[in-house]
Amino acid sequence: MKTPTDLDGLGSDYALMKDIARQQPEALTRLHHRYRDILHYAVMQIVHDEADADEVVQDVFVQLWTRPDTYCADKGKPLCWMLTLSRRRAIDCVRRRQTYQRASERYQLASRPPHWQAQKELAADRLASRDDLREFLLTLIAQLPPSQQLVLKKGFFSQMSQRQIAASMGSPLGTSKTRMELGLRKLCQLAASCRDKVE
Repeated sequence: MKTPTDLDGLGSDYALMKDIARQQPEALTRLHHRYRDILHYAVMQIVHDEADADEVVQDVFVQLWTRPDTYCADKGKPLCWMLTLSRRRAIDCVRRRQTYQRASERYQLASRPPHWQAQKELAADRLASRDDLREFLLTLIAQLPPSQQLVLKKGFFSQMSQRQIAASMGSPLGTSKTRMELGLRKLCQLAASCRDKVE
């Protein structure tokens, strides 16, 4: 019989994944409750939009439910797999958004030539906002242990996969995944602390 500690600990993630594969909805609910905030925070670092982040996280859990066979325990911990999947979907979301924005801007410039300067200034404002957010994140990341700083920077800013990160650092894939997981948890805590100070 499982104890409450077993159910709440990371050790039960594998069991939950098996239960999801057996189409047991309570397992998905438990995994969603356990990791939705972590995944949402990780996705927000890429998409910078609450609605897009919510949609990406929802898509990850939908895939988990409809295609549980895409996860394999040999690939690592369920959380690491979900973070990788979330990051890929978030990058796809940003690419779609950027493609749409570029097409929209081209159309606006073509249809309203006199307003090209205003469009250029708007794009500059967007870049400045992104730069500000990047600086804020780098300030938070700088408070983490060096090994965790490195994997987060490579993952979020260099858009490297966990395999690429591990290879570039000459470390095992499992070590890189663990550093990423720990770094994300600490980053969540630091961001929450900053939000509390602002409020």
